[in-house]
Amino acid sequence: MTRPRLLINFAITADGKTSTVRKDPAHFTSKADLHRLLEIRKRADAILVGRGTLEADEMSLTIPAEHEPAKQPLRCVVSRGGSFDPGHKIFRSKGGAVHLLATDPRPDYDPAVYEKSGATVHTGALPDFLHRLRTEYVVETLLCEGGGSLVRALADLDAIDEINLTFAGHTLFGGQDAPTITGALGEHLPRSLEFELVRFDPQDNGECFLTYERKR
Repeated sequence: MTRPRLLINFAITADGKTSTVRKDPAHFTSKADLHRLLEIRKRADAILVGRGTLEADEMSLTIPAEHEPAKQPLRCVVSRGGSFDPGHKIFRSKGGAVHLLATDPRPDYDPAVYEKSGATVHTGALPDFLHRLRTEYVVETLLCEGGGSLVRALADLDAIDEINLTFAGHTLFGGQDAPTITGALGEHLPRSLEFELVRFDPQDNGECFLTYERKR
């Protein structure tokens, strides 16, 4: 499959969770971690998130001007049924072009609602969307920032090339229903994917920055 090089970036707690059982906004790490996130965004031609993560974390998927980005990455949002909120700030904020993907549109799905806001609307399978990003929109590097269900789908495709984690040893969420980087507990990957640790950077605040590369 022709696709972009795909990175993921997550913060995880000491018990491996990415949020609480209530799916609260994931704002439990330091300013240094936010700076790292923005530096990773600067490497990407596009950012990819699931609709639920976009709304839960109130994301605009932009890079602030003070970080001097060479460009704003494309902003790509995936929803199974196409239940995007037309009032979300992503449609009102300045930044990269917005691309929406509905993988299994519900019967009342109306792309024109979002096209009025300037978004480009796509339907179909995730692998086809990745192919289009690379071949039609010249996206060489794609950064996925969640959520777990989307990362699980990417892992099923063996499409993840780099994992960036902030291990937040200072925080515990707990709870069987609290999500991990590949979604809910018990939904394990069907096979092992081998990655190599290429960065281990402990901080003084109980956090550690980790980077893994896929071994192929």
